[in-house]
Amino acid sequence: MELTGWGRVLLWLQRAKAFIKSEVVLTVAVVLAILSSIAVPPDAAWAGYIDWDTLALLFSLMAVTKGLQGLGLFDALGAALLRRMAATRQMVLVLVFLPFVFSMLITNDVSLITFVPFALTVLHMAGQDRLVIPTVVLQTAAANLGSMLTPMGNPQNLYLYNRSGMSFGAFCALMLPYVVLSGVCIAVLCVLPRSVPVHTDLPATPLGDKRKMALCGVGALLCLGCIAKVLPPLGVAAVTAVVLIIGDRPLLARIDYSLLGTFIAFFVFIGNMGRIESFQNFLSGILAGHEVAVAVLASQVISNVPAALLLSGYSSAWPQLIVGCNLGGLGTLIASMASLISYKLVAKQHPEMRPRYFAWFTLCNVGLLALLLVESLFV
Repeated sequence: MELTGWGRVLLWLQRAKAFIKSEVVLTVAVVLAILSSIAVPPDAAWAGYIDWDTLALLFSLMAVTKGLQGLGLFDALGAALLRRMAATRQMVLVLVFLPFVFSMLITNDVSLITFVPFALTVLHMAGQDRLVIPTVVLQTAAANLGSMLTPMGNPQNLYLYNRSGMSFGAFCALMLPYVVLSGVCIAVLCVLPRSVPVHTDLPATPLGDKRKMALCGVGALLCLGCIAKVLPPLGVAAVTAVVLIIGDRPLLARIDYSLLGTFIAFFVFIGNMGRIESFQNFLSGILAGHEVAVAVLASQVISNVPAALLLSGYSSAWPQLIVGCNLGGLGTLIASMASLISYKLVAKQHPEMRPRYFAWFTLCNVGLLALLLVESLFV
């Protein structure tokens, strides 16, 4: 039966409601971008808002991880891990400290896009989906906190490290006390959930097509080249897209484009906020002598990478800005853009967990932020 005009409207509204419900963060990001564009109408400067290298690398990494996941690599590694684990407590500690350590070397967002899908696979294989929320929340905090230690751990560190002129050793020494306390807190939180034995009688997991596995391996190496600043992310993303168009279009369709859209919308919002004169004047007026607090607060609204870019134009108190922008990655879901990656991965696989995940994430991040801010008063 053909729908009437009102029937089409109702159908469209139902679809819009379903989309908003399934893509809450994307919807919020788009609304914020639209609202900010009232104060800063679209112009040529908008093109400079978008960090195309980050988006290109994210696209390539999602393609590689989706490919490896589809070929059974995560299942095989998960089975191997579970055979060595006696209880869930050990398993959660390993899953959480993988991104904590690797984020120091390959950045927080890369760690999360690599290890969160792996954790989801391992927990499901172990029959421990009840641990998805605490594990992924702690993985996200671990990646953001572990990445604080080194200049290459996250984008704001690399930027502030270059601007400050600090030595590598001085930078690491500045952030070491915060990373040590963070590691202790995360370890304690990992052992709080009730521990139960892990079923380890798992059959060997066969891997998929060896040719595709080799292509994914090459893709992973290309992504590492981008992280090391040896290869251009846009070029690698173009090669990845061409290979998938020719050889694996279903995989190309499974990439989470809504996550890329979320990043673009937040880039627009952040870029517009940085151009609002009253906002800039407000920041410059309260920044002097309060760099850590202002950096933390600004990060909650515009995320810590843009906060670092913005505040560095008004202060040269580099140690305080470095500490504030790193601690500012805790708190709200957008305080660190890397946190959106974990949220989207959980929401995609377990949509029913979104409200509880958000509540757990906020509670954990606010608690850790408060503790580290207290530490900053004495370091």
